Amino acid sequence: MTAETASMSLVRFATAQAVFEAFPELSQKVSAKPNEEFPIRYLKSLVATGKDEDAVTFCAYLLPRREAVWWACGCVKALTADIADDPAALLAAEAWVMESNDARRQAALELGTRGHHDDPLTWLALAAGWAGGLLASGPHQSIPMPHYLTARAARTAILISALRVRRDQRPAYLKSCVADGIRLAEDGA
Repeated sequence: MTAETASMSLVRFATAQAVFEAFPELSQKVSAKPNEEFPIRYLKSLVATGKDEDAVTFCAYLLPRREAVWWACGCVKALTADIADDPAALLAAEAWVMESNDARRQAALELGTRGHHDDPLTWLALAAGWAGGLLASGPHQSIPMPHYLTARAARTAILISALRVRRDQRPAYLKSCVADGIRLAEDGA
């Protein structure tokens, strides 16, 4: 076991390539090609080469669903001053993180479904709401929620938040989000 994988690490993949294989849509969202590097090293190389949006995207898929929601909530809260105006979607996402049961997931999904798609808080609620349950259910077949939807929504919440920052401050904001994601992935805290 290396120092990178010791202690409370939440990294469940051995390589960046394995993350791309687990989430095929990632190759359409990240311009950098996957490789055999440890995922955290790959993530750090994305940041070092200025591919901050790619790094946010990769991090959202790297983290387990619950942690991806928590991470996105922290990133959005760090930036969004007007959360107090309508915090219900954020509170629903955070409540699901604290107690990941189906009732809380359903409450977050309902708020996310009714929310505005240009609001990062809507996407936080969707990230939690899409973390389990069924996408569709019928008399002959039930379709489970696809695993990638939480990562997609967490990524979207952060990238929409970044649009609210002055263009010259966006890289710093995105780098800060990725640094928080790396700490969460490495330490579990």
